[in-house]
Amino acid sequence: MNTPHPNPLLNKERGKILPKVIVILGSTATGKSDLAVKIAKKINGEVISADSRQVYKSLDIGTGKISKKEMKGIPHHLLDVVNPKKKFTVAEYQKKAIHAMALIVKKGKTPIICGGTGFYIDAITKSTVFPEVPPNLKLRKTLEKKSALELFKMLMKLDKRRAKDIKDKNEINNKVRLIRAIEIVKAIGKVPKLQSDTNSAMAKNVSLYEFIKIGLYLSPDELKKKIEKRVKKMFKDGLLNEIKKLKKAGISEKRLKEFGFEYDSPTYEKVVKETIKYTKRQMTWFKRDKEIKWIDASTQTNLEKIINDLQKD
Repeated sequence: MNTPHPNPLLNKERGKILPKVIVILGSTATGKSDLAVKIAKKINGEVISADSRQVYKSLDIGTGKISKKEMKGIPHHLLDVVNPKKKFTVAEYQKKAIHAMALIVKKGKTPIICGGTGFYIDAITKSTVFPEVPPNLKLRKTLEKKSALELFKMLMKLDKRRAKDIKDKNEINNKVRLIRAIEIVKAIGKVPKLQSDTNSAMAKNVSLYEFIKIGLYLSPDELKKKIEKRVKKMFKDGLLNEIKKLKKAGISEKRLKEFGFEYDSPTYEKVVKETIKYTKRQMTWFKRDKEIKWIDASTQTNLEKIINDLQKD
């Protein structure tokens, strides 16, 4: 007779017991981190960050990283794991996140993935297989001199399917993404389709879980107010000093731009504008995923219902 698993969120599917993984996603400033902590408190969970900037050390204020106080004792994974001077690929993130999920479930707890980086979330939930191609620094140096439009045209000639995919995801001006795509295609030919491979070891790892995706959204006006409030707090907490420290530590202007600090002299107005643009890119990505259950984050009763429903499950 099998001993019952201590995880409260297990269900039977096709004769197997699959641990559930809660995914809290949405654009910046919708309250994802706060909800993830509340859910973790109620269902005995631990949080795995899905934020492509918060994996880096010393990027705290500018990325809106959750503080120790805000964590309220809930363990958080994949925050502050790498030096900002180093590149951290989505393939590396994928391996660490899947490892974290396994550790959390082994402890009899529920993994809660929380973040706004759609690429990271897809990497965990869709068993995406990523090509292992090391950085080509010489090629990157040459490509970085080109504009986003030039890079896109180059990629179109090399791999039309990948270029179309980037365009569909509204990433046509993302030089980092374009350069990486060109780098891969020059190394191994066409970029492999970023989709599930049921025969891969990664797919087998991911198929051990059932993912429940909850998306938080706000009306444009409400989101703008939240962003303005958030940015004011960032400046009050020392955003400019944080950027100065990063520069002093040897982080280049180019590298800072890769982290989203796309302004030479940050001002409140510039940061608000860039953040709003970023939230639009986030939502463009998430809208493709039909598995997401969207919840209006402006209504507290909606958020409370999510928690209550998860407890009953």
